[in-house]
Amino acid sequence: MKRGNMRLAAASVALCTAAALPAQASAEAVKIGMVTTLSTGGGYLGEDIRNGFQLAMEHAGGTLGGVEVELLVEDDGRDPGNARQIVTRMIQSEGVKIMTGSVFSNVAMATIPKAVRDGVIYISPNAGPAKLAGRLCHENYFNVAYQNDNFYEAMGQYFTDEGLDNVYLLAPNYAAGKDALTGFKRYFEGNVVGEVYTKLGQADYAAEIAEIRDAAPDNVFFFYPGGMGINFIKQYVQAGLDQEIPLYGPGFSADNTLVDAVGEAAVGTLNSAHWSKDLDSELNPRFVEDYTEKYGREPTLYASQGYDAANLIASALKATGGDVSDTTALRKALEAADFQSIRGDFAFNTNHHPIQDIYVREVVREDDGNLTNRIVTKVFDDHEDAYAKECSLGQ
Repeated sequence: MKRGNMRLAAASVALCTAAALPAQASAEAVKIGMVTTLSTGGGYLGEDIRNGFQLAMEHAGGTLGGVEVELLVEDDGRDPGNARQIVTRMIQSEGVKIMTGSVFSNVAMATIPKAVRDGVIYISPNAGPAKLAGRLCHENYFNVAYQNDNFYEAMGQYFTDEGLDNVYLLAPNYAAGKDALTGFKRYFEGNVVGEVYTKLGQADYAAEIAEIRDAAPDNVFFFYPGGMGINFIKQYVQAGLDQEIPLYGPGFSADNTLVDAVGEAAVGTLNSAHWSKDLDSELNPRFVEDYTEKYGREPTLYASQGYDAANLIASALKATGGDVSDTTALRKALEAADFQSIRGDFAFNTNHHPIQDIYVREVVREDDGNLTNRIVTKVFDDHEDAYAKECSLGQ
């Protein structure tokens, strides 16, 4: 769907649901700007965030916290400059006070710091770069998903616990890629055979795969989301390395859409995440069932984060009666995190990033042939990110 049509569709959702609003809903819809990645090889990541967000609205009768909202959705094309322009226009021309949608950390770094300085509340449904969790933290910035390092820290700890060693590391050369390998090494106590950063959006990994073959590690840990992950795994399998050197990664490199594209070669891949479709929480079964029915595919991590982002915002709008002019009150309502997360218990740390459990999952094929993830073990209980101590909030 083109950018303009997406915007009109979002506005139509708000208009069509107005009649169903409860009496306390505000007279004027609260505008929420969602600038996310809907094109390029990572386009399905933003689509899933948007879909999860809209499903939460649907579950709430078309509102958020009983307040009418107008969701303005636009594609950043994974381009920081393009994203910056769209965010600026939404703030200046549309009067948007609440924003969300960031998928890639380079885009987040290009947009979020200025937006929050301009008085906008930003809730990230995905990207969680280290700088925004630490020294560049801001009272108006929240991340409902994680801090970038978290999933990789969990896998580094899993490697240490299982005695896995001699690992080769790969990630894209941008903020999240660097956070990924930093997080892994923070908890990994073994030997790193090689560490490679590739171009963001790269499609051909022949050179890297040849280097892995020459290095002959015991294990490979990689972070490639979206189309990058699909291409890397397919080429890794075509080279026959999957029969010699097992692959490990974060949940982003083994989401349901990605493993469906890869096929049988993905079975058995271990990956780390804060959510899984088999997670035992009160709301998760309904979320998984309704998402699958509505969109014709199982939800990914991105969809779960979009859903939680919407419900977090709903809790704040309910607490403030839909008044977004009082930024202090809105911010305090968000800090309270008075909502049910599909991950179970949820709380923010002092730097507005989650304190949460993190698991290792395995890609499995179910009896009906469906490829999906199942939880293998919990690695961390109530895990806090490493950068909260650098954040001035709460000090």
